[in-house]
Amino acid sequence: MTQEDKDLLLKDLCARLPYGVKINIKSDYTREMEDTELTPYHLDGLGYDAEYRNLRPYLRPLNKIGRFEWLDLAEMGFAYDANTKLLKQLPFMDFNIDDVQYFIEFFNKHHIDYNNFIEKGLAIEAPEGMYNIK
Repeated sequence: MTQEDKDLLLKDLCARLPYGVKINIKSDYTREMEDTELTPYHLDGLGYDAEYRNLRPYLRPLNKIGRFEWLDLAEMGFAYDANTKLLKQLPFMDFNIDDVQYFIEFFNKHHIDYNNFIEKGLAIEAPEGMYNIK
């Protein structure tokens, strides 16, 4: 893992902290891997290489989000292109800088992997039903 990946993972986890993201981490007590919810305690030790290797968030790939989430994204002026695996701005919608905060908050709140951490091996794809997204 590069230093750039470590920095990005730390920033991403800090932003997701209020939204109850689940992680897979080595237990301090049993030394076994366990699933738990991210807390500030977990973030405290991320300065050590061993901790980075032993902590991975459960995130949802963009192509697995639900119908109502797509409707929310469409209201913000975006559609998902399954061929390119990218979000594309709808031509008839305006997107301004005020929408950026809502957009990132939406992805964090819904545990969506917008940094491609799953592909990089820095996150685990969340199993169906792990997060109760309404």
